[in-house]
Amino acid sequence: MSSKGRNEPFARLEWKGRREHPLAAAQLHLQSTVIPPYPNPSAQPENILLQGDNLAIMAALLPDWEGRVDLIYIDPPFLSGKAYRARIGRGEDSRRPETWNTTAGYQDEWKDGAAYLSMLYPRMQAMHRLLAPHGTLYLHLDWHAAAYARVLLDEIFGPQRFLNEIVWVYHGPSPIRSAFKRKHDTILVYTRSADYTFNADAVRIPYHKSTRKTFASSKKAGFGKTPDLDRGKVPEDWWYFPVVARLHKERTGYPTQKPEALLERVIMASSNPGDVVADFFSGAGTVASVAARLGRRWIAADASRLAIRTTQRRLALLETPAAYQLLSDSPQPPAAPPPLAIQLQQEKRTLTCRLMEKEDDNNVYWEVDWDYQGGPIHSTSQAARPWRNGTLPEELHHSYSAPGTYTILVQAFNAAGEVARVLQDITLK
Repeated sequence: MSSKGRNEPFARLEWKGRREHPLAAAQLHLQSTVIPPYPNPSAQPENILLQGDNLAIMAALLPDWEGRVDLIYIDPPFLSGKAYRARIGRGEDSRRPETWNTTAGYQDEWKDGAAYLSMLYPRMQAMHRLLAPHGTLYLHLDWHAAAYARVLLDEIFGPQRFLNEIVWVYHGPSPIRSAFKRKHDTILVYTRSADYTFNADAVRIPYHKSTRKTFASSKKAGFGKTPDLDRGKVPEDWWYFPVVARLHKERTGYPTQKPEALLERVIMASSNPGDVVADFFSGAGTVASVAARLGRRWIAADASRLAIRTTQRRLALLETPAAYQLLSDSPQPPAAPPPLAIQLQQEKRTLTCRLMEKEDDNNVYWEVDWDYQGGPIHSTSQAARPWRNGTLPEELHHSYSAPGTYTILVQAFNAAGEVARVLQDITLK
């Protein structure tokens, strides 16, 4: 095949309703600026969390972000035909799903496969535009649609920009009795250009003990080539990571959550500290959480309110939380009644806010704007309930630099993502 032939797709996928979609940008509204009190309370947010339709959101990002995103990982719906539920209960019997307290997670139901492809195609086109020249896209699917997506990515990126077809293998129960059990996902990897980021040394893994034993016993092993056994090897294109199971310490309850170890390998291989990592089907917030922990900047988007709240809670539970802006494609919605009950206690210029929890509140996250000026919230204190064990911290503190009258805004949400808030004025002498 000639070099020209390698640069052009040799097949084109057609489906009912295929057409080029003009991009209509969302009008983004700033909901809040979240700045954790540590380690640097004066840090300006470099990260963005967005709620709304991701195609319109990407169109809105293009003027400022086109060609600037270093890595995109997406885990979109799989064309599974299912409506997924999210677990929001606590202390339930993991062996009795019929007793779980759940709420709507996300829909993966489509009129037909053509409708699914019409959703996926323009979004991958937008991501191609957002990627930096050295950037990489990881598209995570399974047997339902991976073959179709491969043809579309060849068309958008060019066949020569295909880097890997990674197989993520895992174990778990399966109801299938008439075929081999389907226990792997497919991750398609494409680069924006031939000059892409790949940090081989960052993702090396130890050689198997049998390999080390073979090289120690025979000089002819490896056809006379001896690898650096102490340095380890670059992983093959099949990866085994356990799924996030019912009792897994990472489990948020959000459906089809992916393991942090898988995202660690992706982010470490295809980005550098300080780079921008994006996920436009954010779900449980794994990409944002791992990117923040690894010193990357991030952009995360999802249409689901529950996904956004799950991500916020997850970020608050990080050992070193990251500052971010929360934006939405719709104005700030009114908080759900009834308002929160709080108690303020003043000692000189230090104010303690106590969340007065009622038995049926079930709040999992709360935050305080200690000097609310109206409009977007400026959150400088946050607390979240751990996923497995522990309670929601009930007190947050703030020290003021000057006397005056201040408006305190407290906002909380429960496990279903329902928001409540309260405003209260206080005068400090």
